[in-house]
Amino acid sequence: MNIPCQLEVSLDAQTLTVRRGELQVNSYSISSGVKGMGFQSGSNRTPWGNFRIVEKIGEDQPSGTIFKSRVPVGKWNEGERPHEDLILTRILWLEGLDTANGNTQERYIYIHGTNQENLLGQPASQGCIRLANNDMIELFNTVKVGDAVVIYPQTHKRGKILFLDCDSTLSTIEGIDELARVRGPQVYDDVVALTHAAMNGELPISEVFSRRMEIIRPDRSVAEAVAQRYLETIVPGAREFVDNMKKDGWLPVILSGGFAPLIEPLAKELGIAHVEAVPLYFNPDGSYAGYGDDYPTTRNLGKNVIIREWKEALLPEKIVMVGDGVSDLETRPDVDVFIAFTGVIDRPLVSGGAEYQCVALGDIRGIV
Repeated sequence: MNIPCQLEVSLDAQTLTVRRGELQVNSYSISSGVKGMGFQSGSNRTPWGNFRIVEKIGEDQPSGTIFKSRVPVGKWNEGERPHEDLILTRILWLEGLDTANGNTQERYIYIHGTNQENLLGQPASQGCIRLANNDMIELFNTVKVGDAVVIYPQTHKRGKILFLDCDSTLSTIEGIDELARVRGPQVYDDVVALTHAAMNGELPISEVFSRRMEIIRPDRSVAEAVAQRYLETIVPGAREFVDNMKKDGWLPVILSGGFAPLIEPLAKELGIAHVEAVPLYFNPDGSYAGYGDDYPTTRNLGKNVIIREWKEALLPEKIVMVGDGVSDLETRPDVDVFIAFTGVIDRPLVSGGAEYQCVALGDIRGIV
């Protein structure tokens, strides 16, 4: 009797074990999602629960074959494209069998080979389960379509998360104000007044957000210019601060009510891999096409929503939030420590409600 395989993935141990009945056939080192566990589409988090292999892709392709949309498009050579998350060699496409993970197949969650074998044994993927390429071939040849897969959720606390506001915290500018500057002095003055009203808690963030964007309507060229301004106005000591916090075991995450395309170059410059900020859209000709008006940080208490998602996904040992605005102060119930950064602007409501204040980013290491 041919006993089907069951694959058991441990997010705690970062292993994939193959069993036939009570017999352990093999065990492999894996990488799951660097952003932890979760079910939301677009989250880059690894789902957990019960699954089955719905499709096997790549049989007879050479090891190192690169797949895009499950189609072979070339060959990867060792050492190439080290910072990309390539899908290599073989694909086992998963189907979720539980209510919570029922969107797994449409999220394109696979077990696949990787070009980052050096990171196996730790979370590093964009939600899929990565294996070494030789292990992937062996596993592929062992299992069949329909075989069961169980992914056990993380249960151990892991790491420390440092959430950082961006505007007036990592950069001396307010990005929305810089977008307004190109529309002329009156628009700039109106938008700055709205920004301060929101950051000082005088108006709801959701109301201010939509009013500012109706006035500005930035195109792609304006957005790119402001992205460059962020790079030119990095707060003194920010690079060294981020490097030191990472060495101390902190995972830095930019958590901002600003716009992701403007902030991402600054994040890259500072060595911050994760940006939680508002999407900004453009038409093919570069004209303004709107923004992610449903993104949590466009409203009051939205940063709390993002923080809780990270807490559920990673089970961190400690969470710290650093920022200058009311939306940052609002996060106090969901973090272990809130630090008001006053090195660019001191908002009395925020600094007065914070457990700690700092005028220089480097001082944070002494607080946490």
